[in-house]
Amino acid sequence: MKPVKDDESGERGAGGARGRDGTPHPGGKPVRPADPGGGILVGRPFGVPVYVGPSWFLVAALITWIFGGQLGGILPDIGNARYLVALFFAVAFYASVFVHELAHTVAALRFNLPVRRIQLQFFGGVSEIEKESETPGREFVLAFVGPLLSLVLSGIFYGAMYVVDAGSVPGVLLAGLMVSNLIVAVFNFLPGLPLDGGRMLRAVVWKITGKPMSGTVAAVWVGRALAVAVLVVLIGLPLFGRGGLRGDGGIDGVETVTDALIAAVLAAIIWTGAGNSLRMARLREHLPQLQARTLTRRAVPVESHTPLSEALRRANEVGARALVVVDGQGDPTGIVRETSIVGVPQHRRPWVAVSTLTQDLTEGMTVPAELGGEVLLERLRANPATEYLVVEETGSIYGVLSTADVEKAFVAAMARPQ
Repeated sequence: MKPVKDDESGERGAGGARGRDGTPHPGGKPVRPADPGGGILVGRPFGVPVYVGPSWFLVAALITWIFGGQLGGILPDIGNARYLVALFFAVAFYASVFVHELAHTVAALRFNLPVRRIQLQFFGGVSEIEKESETPGREFVLAFVGPLLSLVLSGIFYGAMYVVDAGSVPGVLLAGLMVSNLIVAVFNFLPGLPLDGGRMLRAVVWKITGKPMSGTVAAVWVGRALAVAVLVVLIGLPLFGRGGLRGDGGIDGVETVTDALIAAVLAAIIWTGAGNSLRMARLREHLPQLQARTLTRRAVPVESHTPLSEALRRANEVGARALVVVDGQGDPTGIVRETSIVGVPQHRRPWVAVSTLTQDLTEGMTVPAELGGEVLLERLRANPATEYLVVEETGSIYGVLSTADVEKAFVAAMARPQ
């Protein structure tokens, strides 16, 4: 499916992608986050970890069972070996899905967009691209390359069918891979989120209106319509269009319970993925409201030997809410942790030096006052801490940023009416 960025989440069908809240480093280069996990690590093409999720084994077993049963009628002399062939087909099919996802990944890296991971899982795969495309053109290309490559693979398998016997095991495998990749391509070209076609529709509406959110809303509602259509076409029409319920309580048209279950799960994935896309897009609209300068607590500098009671007195005099420990030259060396202050009883504070409550500063704990939005969140995520020193461009101390304040501001922004 589509390459997914921050404005999307949730699982998708074959060839999908899922986004996170990552962004480029303030220096301009993509941040490669620590391994996110998510299954069995099978490789790192272009430095991007590829995982096989636990749900893949369930689907692989299902494909082996269904396709193996079909092979008994197509190749009657194959015997029980048909299940081994069917297992090979399941692995080859997901290899094709991986190539689909790799196309999204290569395009994302080409556009300097960080990719968190590729994961093969239930109903296909996802490419977790961690930053929104900057232009609708790039958005369109990023989404288009996945189903395009699936279409190319289908053509390659179709051509290979001419060099083997159609009634042989290779011939049947090639035919199956040709059809499956064609289905993946066509399915992902459908114009609704969270599919690749939804990404493409979003890019087109974005280009026309100049508003990414308008594109997202349009693609989300088309995606929800597709979810309903999946239920109607795969379950409803066979049920009511071919005689409906039989006298014995059976159902004409729905050949197996598995068919109906797969249709229902697929519709649910599309519906929930579309909803998640909309929620994440709205989240992105609020991110610019998170600014380090406006969220920072005023701080007073104190030397390491200063008693905690004296340091708090100085802070109260000027209305500051944080303490920064400095050396003899006035350069910051640490932050007095708020949780540590709370843990010191009132009567002991005159006898406790702030140095015993100080978190030494590391390079990642210093944040420019001008950072905001996604860049600010990425800086905090890349360097986990409870407090950060906020500095001006000159290097002078501006204050202390608490992750608790960032979280409160984020929740408040999300609660505001759209």
